[in-house]
Amino acid sequence: MTESEIRAAVYARLDALGIAYRVARHAPAAHIDDCAEIGRRLGATVCKNYFLTTKSRRVYCLCVARPEVRLRTSDLSRQAGTPRLSFAGEDDMASKLNTRPGSVSPMGLLFDPDGCVRLLVDEGLRGLGDLAFHPCDNTETLAMSEDDFFNRFLPATGHVPQFVTFSGRPFEDTTRFDIL
Repeated sequence: MTESEIRAAVYARLDALGIAYRVARHAPAAHIDDCAEIGRRLGATVCKNYFLTTKSRRVYCLCVARPEVRLRTSDLSRQAGTPRLSFAGEDDMASKLNTRPGSVSPMGLLFDPDGCVRLLVDEGLRGLGDLAFHPCDNTETLAMSEDDFFNRFLPATGHVPQFVTFSGRPFEDTTRFDIL
């Protein structure tokens, strides 16, 4: 599938589920810092997304978090009950979530009907209101209500979130890194 076909499939599924959403079209936004203004325009929290796997590549996890959290894979691995997690490669992103680096999103769970990917969700996302994600393409961002995300979208994908917590200081480094 092309990116436009993937994006169209995401929107078609949201429409079929009766989920209201708003869309912002923009220049490619592969880094969470690029998404701050987009989030303000949409009136939503743009989530940071990490696609992770174990060394054996037997376990895959999508971690959805607040934009300011600092990821410590050792803490996350412990909470998930997995061997040490690290970033998954581009081929794994394409085969498991129909996406590429810089576009990882829980919308990709629509393309994981067998439930090969575990979903880890930052406990701090609860109560934030509207949440925003790329529709597997980082030239658009969509926002939906927190209620629709947790109670309509995720159940439709068959993925049950495991809530995790992040401790320590928020990420304050000014060095830019591309998020996978």
